[in-house]
Amino acid sequence: MAKKSKEIPYSEAIGELEQILARLRSGQLGINELTESVKRAKELIAICRSQLVATREELEKIINDNTTL
Repeated sequence: MAKKSKEIPYSEAIGELEQILARLRSGQLGINELTESVKRAKELIAICRSQLVATREELEKIINDNTTL
């Protein structure tokens, strides 16, 4: 599998998730790979969620900051 760093870009995390899903759907994963792939997918989902929350908070701050106008 790819990187395990939590500092990967959102687009890379989504791409890796798509690869995992494709392998799951195609039945290409053995039982040992299945466990590791599900664990990695969970990590990637957490990374994406964290980045989305951070982006949303930053955008809300920008929108609600009246001093920049």
